[in-house]
Formats: sequence, structure tokens, C-alpha cells
Amino acid sequence: MKEKMYSYKYPHPAVTTDCVIFGFDGAKLKVLLIERGNEPYKGRWAFPGGFLNMDESAEQGARRELMEETGMVAGYMEQFHAFTDPDRDPRERVITIAYYALCEIQEVTGGDDAAKAQWFSIDEIPQLAFDHDRMLHLALSALRERLHFRPISQLLPEKFTKEELQLLYETIMDVKLDSPNSAKR
Repeated sequence: MKEKMYSYKYPHPAVTTDCVIFGFDGAKLKVLLIERGNEPYKGRWAFPGGFLNMDESAEQGARRELMEETGMVAGYMEQFHAFTDPDRDPRERVITIAYYALCEIQEVTGGDDAAKAQWFSIDEIPQLAFDHDRMLHLALSALRERLHFRPISQLLPEKFTKEELQLLYETIMDVKLDSPNSAKR
């Protein structure tokens, strides 16, 4: 193999992407998980994701992995964190670029190296592989912060009531707000 100009002989980390996909069923906030079909952590739940191909951006890789592992296409995705702990993956040095998306809950099917794909209520999350518990915590924080600055109505039907919007906000923020119909004192 011919050595490339500007290449280096020292070790390089691998790069992956992971997707934290949120949905709302009208009462509960849910998150999409895949059951890992391969080691490490075979049989454990994780976020859809995987290694980047050499010819794709991080967002392209995230979208490809989401499609391959769940059959789902996400509209808007937002990068929220890079996970860089040297020991986060037992296979090798892996850095992951994490994205979150707000999507309508839809039928999903495990594919590629995912044995299953399934929606879970945010309060019923099974034990997750890798550092995905921390990833979920940071994704929820990013979603809650986003809520203060930009609308998130894409989790609701095209036509929705004030009460449905309030329930969505209460669910994401994990707080109880005054009813929109209650009288102000």
C-alpha cells in the first residue's frame, strides 16, 4: 500500500455517530432504542449508531445508521455532544458524535447489526450499552434547553390544542404547569 502524503504513523481513534430519537405518544415522551445484535454488549439496548464511512460527514453517517438499524428517516437532527472518554468502547479508542431528533413515533424494525428496534417511555429505559445512559441524560438536557428558545411542535399532530402543547412541554420538562384555562390571580 502506498503511503499517503500528510499521513501519520501514530494511532488514530475511530469515529462513530449515535442518534437519540425522541417521540411523543400524546401522553409520554419516548426514545428509540436498538437491541445490539453483535458484541460488545450483544443483547443490550443502545441508541442507533455506528462507525463513519470514509466518504461521509458525521450527519450523513448518523442518518445512514438510523436508516440501516431502524428503517427510520429523521427530518431535523441536531448535534449535541461529542463523547470522548478513552475507555467508552471496549473494542478500541472510539469518539462518537451524538445527535438528537424529534420525530413522530412510527413503526420501526431492527436491521443491519440491530436485532430489534423499539420505542421506550423515558421512565422505563432498560440498562443501556456503552455510555448511553450518560448520552440520554445529556440529550434530555439539550432538548429541555432547546425548549426555552425554539418551538418543538414537530412532536404534535399538524393541528393540536393548547392542552396538548402544554402536556408535551410538561412531559419534556418533567414539571406541572398551570392549566391554560386557570384564572390568573
